[in-house]
Amino acid sequence: MRGEVQKMAQSAFDAQHPPSREIIDQCVHCGFCLPVCPTYALWNEEMDSPRGRIYLMKLAADGQATINSQWVGHFDSCLGCMACMTACPSGVDYGKLIEATRAQIERKYDRGRLERLYRRLIFGLFTRPERLRMMRAPLLLYQKTGLRWLVRRSGVLRVLPKRVQAMEALLPDLAAAEAVAEITPAVGEKQRRVGLLLGCVQREFFPQVNAATARVLAAEGCEVVSPADQPCCGALLVHAGEEEGALALARHLINVFERAGVDAIVTNAAGCGSNVKEYGHLLRDDPQYAARAKEFSAKCQDISETLAYMGLRAKRNELRLRVAFHDSCHLQHAQGVRTQPRQLLNEIPGLEIVEIPEAPICCGSAGIYNLVQPNAANALGDRKAELIASLDADVVVTGNPGCILQLQASLERAGKKIPVLHTIQLLDASIRGQLPSALRK
Repeated sequence: MRGEVQKMAQSAFDAQHPPSREIIDQCVHCGFCLPVCPTYALWNEEMDSPRGRIYLMKLAADGQATINSQWVGHFDSCLGCMACMTACPSGVDYGKLIEATRAQIERKYDRGRLERLYRRLIFGLFTRPERLRMMRAPLLLYQKTGLRWLVRRSGVLRVLPKRVQAMEALLPDLAAAEAVAEITPAVGEKQRRVGLLLGCVQREFFPQVNAATARVLAAEGCEVVSPADQPCCGALLVHAGEEEGALALARHLINVFERAGVDAIVTNAAGCGSNVKEYGHLLRDDPQYAARAKEFSAKCQDISETLAYMGLRAKRNELRLRVAFHDSCHLQHAQGVRTQPRQLLNEIPGLEIVEIPEAPICCGSAGIYNLVQPNAANALGDRKAELIASLDADVVVTGNPGCILQLQASLERAGKKIPVLHTIQLLDASIRGQLPSALRK
């Protein structure tokens, strides 16, 4: 008993939800995770692989490693893409391990003043839809006046820090704002009453995606409830170890959708979807919210899951397109949703789906990864863009706004003018019988 207490005292982790030793010990270091790990593919470095990082967790738990800059660097380089979970024959829940480890890092490691300020800027902006909304006018001015063309043409970006270059490259081409009504009635007989998670980046930078989602759900017989007062779901915070802020947002979001009284809660951003499905785990210690969080998570579905479950109702019109489908990591790995988007696209007459090689490997978006690790993110994005370019596709579709931004920037660097859209935009186009504006151009 004394030995166990001494061992606990030596641990580099504190007592607030350290990485689960039970999950750590499930890893048998077989190496099945190595071929699908993006950072291992880039650097062939054992400590930048899932099993290497699990070994580092074990060393820290046993007091044989400290949370220093070198140790932290291996976890900062992880994209949290969860491809290793799909590949793992032992069922190791790496997602819970990396999130617990990152929470420990944010509590115990001093990142330095500049890094803290930079991260505070990211979280203070991208988790606040009202602040993103305020950015629309300056961004439109930057894009429509030709200032962006001039800045990029001048080469001034090359002398700026890599992170500034990354932010500028990821700026979306803003479309006209399309508000989603708080209540969108079902077309014809109502089958279900569903809530729509509007997201943050999706709500303000890709409003056309939310509008398309509401239209398709309504066309398939859903009454769609989109509460205007819903906050950020906290996904970026959870994935980066900012636990306290994420807990507050989760409680708020649960309150909002409990008042809405819906049968299901539909997400159209894979990162958000993977997060809200884990609210039961996130709030497991909260006596007021633990049971409510489990009930909330049980209602959460990706839009492709909802539509595949309901079946075809609205007529699909022909779209003669060759479509490269990109599996978002937080959809295929974290949520286990892979067949449903393809099933829905295959229901569109004239559509041809082509598979992108190395589908399990991340495009480099990964929440805030392409903002804090731009070199690795660009390398992965360029790799993905090269694979897409070989397919002669008319359009790339995916299920996550972060992937859309990353793929657009990567394809632009490669000189390829291939539009990148959300899957729901093609379904909406087929039902309405008109191409999205990005394809009409």
